[in-house]
Amino acid sequence: MPAARRSIPRLICGLALACLVAFAAATGAQARELVLGRVSDDPRQHYEQLRPLLDYVVPRMRDVGITGGRILMARDAAQMASYLRRGRVDWFTETAASAMLLERKAGARPLLLTERNGVSRYHTVFFARTDSGVSGLDDLRGRSIALQSRASTSAYFVPVMELIERGLPMEMLPTPTEDGTPDSVGFVLARSESNIAIWVHKGLVDAGAMSSLDWERPTTMSPSFRPDLRIIHETGEYPRALEMVRGDLEPAVAARLREVLLQAADDPAAREALAHFFGTTRFIALDPRNEAGLGYLRRAVARVVEEVE
Repeated sequence: MPAARRSIPRLICGLALACLVAFAAATGAQARELVLGRVSDDPRQHYEQLRPLLDYVVPRMRDVGITGGRILMARDAAQMASYLRRGRVDWFTETAASAMLLERKAGARPLLLTERNGVSRYHTVFFARTDSGVSGLDDLRGRSIALQSRASTSAYFVPVMELIERGLPMEMLPTPTEDGTPDSVGFVLARSESNIAIWVHKGLVDAGAMSSLDWERPTTMSPSFRPDLRIIHETGEYPRALEMVRGDLEPAVAARLREVLLQAADDPAAREALAHFFGTTRFIALDPRNEAGLGYLRRAVARVVEEVE
């Protein structure tokens, strides 16, 4: 092959590299990947839910130096906090209390509220059997309550906060049949909202707590249980989920990401990606009402971590 022809591919590669360098210099940004993170117990399924939205976002962020995207899974909040502190994750999506926990642990900051299946805010419902003798939260002293898991906003952080704010000490029980001390509220982790409903209905525990959405969902709360149960307390509303970014993310990248996500609901090209992204219908700017809800959750996370865990 003539030398002139062999030099053409090199020339093309050189021009492409020069264009990329010039692009980064012109935008004042260093070309790099955008890393979307997720705390996951099922990385394969969550990857399929995350990837379409990341693929939608990345091409719309080239003006701030983003040239690719990658997903990084964390096994738990502690590992995600480590990723955030070391700058390995730029953006992640979480339920509200878990997001506030990572704000506390790793300096992450809220970017947008996430509306899932048309709902951006919800509240916690406490319930008991109608024949239990429990008619309010104060009646739970010396009794037991079923919660979901330490990662749940509506079925852990919020109900525990509501109880300790009333001066009711919390004591973790290893099983639903274990007795706690007479002065405390014993709580047991049921792992799922449906288990909470079953344990309360069967009388294994005196009360349960879950989100208002799960209370209304027939697959969680069987319609056959309802005649035997009653709501004993409902909390105020708080944000359901958040998009978060690491605290030291470049301002231009954070601002552009916020802009792209806010506009996604009005873009037909984003519809399928949003649906995959945990049923997201739109992203919403934080307003004073939602900031107040986050303030409540910050206090809840702090008190639960310090007084219960």
